[in-house]
Amino acid sequence: MVERILIADDDPVQRRLVENMVQKCGYEAVLADSGDAAMALLTAPDTAAFDAVVLDLVMPGLDGLGVLGKIREAGLNVPVIVQTAHGGIDNVVSAMRAGAHDFVVKPVGIERLQVSLRNALNASALKGELQRIRHSREGRLTFSDIITRSDAMAAVLRAAQKAAGSSIPVLIEGESGVGKEMFARAIHGSSERQSKPFVAVNCGAIPDNLVESILFGHEKGAFTGATDRHMGKFVEASGGTLFLDEVSELPLAAQVKLLRALQEGAVEAVGGRKPLKVDVRIISATNRRLLDRVKAGQFREDLFYRLHVLPLTVPPLRTRREDIPPLLRHFLVRFCAEENRKIGGISGEAMARLAQLDWPGNIRQLENAVYRAVVMSEGDQLGIDDFPLASAPSTVPTGEADGEPLILEPPGSAQFVVANEAPIAPLSTHGSLQMLNASGDVRALDELENEIIRFAISHYRGQMSEVARRLKIGRSTLYRKLDEMEAARAAKASTPADTR
Repeated sequence: MVERILIADDDPVQRRLVENMVQKCGYEAVLADSGDAAMALLTAPDTAAFDAVVLDLVMPGLDGLGVLGKIREAGLNVPVIVQTAHGGIDNVVSAMRAGAHDFVVKPVGIERLQVSLRNALNASALKGELQRIRHSREGRLTFSDIITRSDAMAAVLRAAQKAAGSSIPVLIEGESGVGKEMFARAIHGSSERQSKPFVAVNCGAIPDNLVESILFGHEKGAFTGATDRHMGKFVEASGGTLFLDEVSELPLAAQVKLLRALQEGAVEAVGGRKPLKVDVRIISATNRRLLDRVKAGQFREDLFYRLHVLPLTVPPLRTRREDIPPLLRHFLVRFCAEENRKIGGISGEAMARLAQLDWPGNIRQLENAVYRAVVMSEGDQLGIDDFPLASAPSTVPTGEADGEPLILEPPGSAQFVVANEAPIAPLSTHGSLQMLNASGDVRALDELENEIIRFAISHYRGQMSEVARRLKIGRSTLYRKLDEMEAARAAKASTPADTR
């Protein structure tokens, strides 16, 4: 799924023009004809998130500055590019102070708009990555740190958010690498226990003879080698959350003691004389179907029902391919920063191929693939050859591999210089409209120009002075273009049909 751009403008001609530019840049465009309509879309709970906003500054009712204020009040982190026909310095200062990311003057050219959108998206990705790193280090990840656009994931997130408001036991099921621990940390970070410890235990990595000691603690001299007293993970997590990863791998003897600890809210250390009360919220996870383990006699049924109070199933990456592009951007930003590499992005061919792979290792495998590509690449853009898995012979049917390139421009690049140039008129007197297609080629889009002119004439009911004013061209130029359109239509009509 490509980035979604919200275009808010009360002028239908300008809306149509910017919509075509945004689509030609490879993004999805959503339109709003007023400031109130834009805020309704931005704050609607059942609407997918927007990646950026192109906002007209001068609109009746709620104007652009009013929208910027409401975006700030709502706590939305979407970057906003303000456009207006009034390019005074006061408007620029007011918009930037109100939180705008960039400022363009109507009529904006596609090159200018493409650079501005690219910079806004990259800045947003960097900001999000810095926030995730900070939250991870501070142990307070939240659901906003989970990168997803999938409807299936949205349902899981809603259930997890409800679970965060209580101390209900949660069992997270899903294949290896789908992000089960990320969900557990987000539940903890969104709960009242967020200031208390989050303690993670991989039950499958503990030797059978040490499970009880690690979970419940031991007294000094309780067994050979117990030279010191150990309090155990339950006591360590008291007041907070204990995450039992791969809980299905616990030996049956440890399952009995875990069940008792959950029932009584107390643990008894190995070699201890009395139980110790603990206040722990339990979140468990497994990459197996725990009910199948119960039926096979490998997991206690009574413990299963203690843990399986609120089950969450995280879908594998192959069933939510729309999450692959934003995850690629996330990992590319992170590893470029960590490895001090200046890589501009991922080619469209590589992006399309990566989005079609099944990724049996899920997000962890995707992360490692990007890490390897960043380290091994010798160019300034990752191509299909940088991903050995993607460069294998494709089994994707013809026509399904169409994708848009993911482009990251590092700060200080030439593109940032272009961003400060004067805008290019979309309908200038210097020839046909020039635009960039998704692959980066510059082509004359006469048909698009003609469509915009026809649309403007229809909307303004043949008032040619108003049409020329709105399109920022002279009346003589408008009439010349109309003559050219008529001549082209007549020439096409007089061309003999191919009878072969």
